[in-house]
Amino acid sequence: MSQPGERFFSLASLGPLARHLREQQALLAAQEQAAREAAARREAERHLFARSVGAVTALRWTNRAQHEPALPEPLPMQHWLDEARVLVEAMSDEFDVSTLLDTDDQLSFRRPGIGADVTARLRAGHWSIQRQLDLHGLRVHEAREALGEFIRHAHKAGLRCVRVVHGKGLGSPGKAPVLKGRVQRWLVQKSEVLAFVQARPADGGAGALVVLLQRVES
Repeated sequence: MSQPGERFFSLASLGPLARHLREQQALLAAQEQAAREAAARREAERHLFARSVGAVTALRWTNRAQHEPALPEPLPMQHWLDEARVLVEAMSDEFDVSTLLDTDDQLSFRRPGIGADVTARLRAGHWSIQRQLDLHGLRVHEAREALGEFIRHAHKAGLRCVRVVHGKGLGSPGKAPVLKGRVQRWLVQKSEVLAFVQARPADGGAGALVVLLQRVES
């Protein structure tokens, strides 16, 4: 006799459970078969090229082209050195400028063929000052190089009138201007310079020169 709470299963009640187990086994078998087929396809694809072209032989290292890395563009050092040497040689401290300066109270300069009216107009501010170079605080060789480069670039840029500030020498030993006479000698030696005069008081007076440059040939 059965006790309360006990359950009995008949053979008929086990049928659905057996079918469920068979379905699960069939599903697992189908998944395993699909996985094997996928692996076989991947393996076939991996060897497809080798089977298509047949046996291959690896290339030797000597058959490979060796590409050297591109070298950077060479710097024109010699050209730069030549330009620097030209600047130094073209503006000598030994050049005697005294015979070329007009003997007025301000020692102006004008090239042969340039009339006195040009320096008069330059002194009167006929040409507006387009650029300025201040040489304060520079040593002599630094000032010479700076002036040479300034005049060269100003002329190439098509400028006509520039100002060069050399100072009055108030901070120099003996209160004598160190650069004033040198700047005059250097400017006279520059072919781009047509004339120069001492600046007006409002433009620097005795501590600066106003320089007229040649026109750029078109």
